[in-house]
Amino acid sequence: MSSPTAMPACLYIVATPIGNLSDMTPHAIDILKQVAIIACEDTRTSGKLLSHFGIQTKGSKDEDTEKGTSYDKNNTAENESDSAAKQKGHHKLWAYHEHNSAIQTPKIIEMIQQGHSVALISDAGTPLISDPGYQLVQAAHAAGVRVSPVIGASAAIAALSVAGLPSDRFSFIGFLPAKTHGRQKQLTALNSRTETLIFYEAPHRIIASLEDMAAIFGAAREVTFCRELTKTFETVHKSTLGDLVAFVKADDNQQRGEIVVVVAGAQVTQDADDISIHDNLLQRLLEDLSVKKAAALAADITGVKKNALYQRLLELQAP
Repeated sequence: MSSPTAMPACLYIVATPIGNLSDMTPHAIDILKQVAIIACEDTRTSGKLLSHFGIQTKGSKDEDTEKGTSYDKNNTAENESDSAAKQKGHHKLWAYHEHNSAIQTPKIIEMIQQGHSVALISDAGTPLISDPGYQLVQAAHAAGVRVSPVIGASAAIAALSVAGLPSDRFSFIGFLPAKTHGRQKQLTALNSRTETLIFYEAPHRIIASLEDMAAIFGAAREVTFCRELTKTFETVHKSTLGDLVAFVKADDNQQRGEIVVVVAGAQVTQDADDISIHDNLLQRLLEDLSVKKAAALAADITGVKKNALYQRLLELQAP
């Protein structure tokens, strides 16, 4: 009988549950048991999750990294420790967050290049979605290191799936600026967007953010408020922005936990006068595309019906 083939060194982006631990996939558990290093935002939070699934760790490597410990091929003691740890089923748990990513990223890439697989996890959900990790994945691609997703829960997609709002086109916005001026400025820039918009928000800012949305998007704009998804006290509340402000203010419980706000896009009017506001875009597209292709692309960008844009393009072409 042939011996099993060793798992090739790789950077795995591993999704973890956002609330219900039953959402952890068998694939994720297998990967986390096999890799040599697990990089995470908070070693204490992730340590509890890993312990629940019987994935033992050796603790944080953050302190050693900050001291400048080298993990190269000449560091025999360190490599022997990695090997011994893997044989015993114990794995190093490394802190990886925005404050140490510049130090940790090259160390992790070097470890993978030496044949040690690494898994990146966040405190909850899919890494890189309003979480650290972009620099690491970017560096992995630049170094020719294989990157593989281990899919699972994502609060943004879970909220979209139950929102009852158009899901064919959507944008993930994430967290709005904490300061009022910055938040209102970004919402104003988003006001005319026609696709569904997905926001994350912190409990202590949720009322202020909803009030700003109602003022800028309009109190009648449709919205679905999702809180503590997959957890015991889950909320999925479809409403208008005006009514939602009152709903959240009236119940302190709605101002706690993990919050996702899914907002309907702006309504598209089909009046010729309104379509003319896209003339600059249409004229630019006509420089490189046929009328038919320009109309199709403009429809994707603006949300306006293709036939109306096609007619406007013909008008713009007329002498």
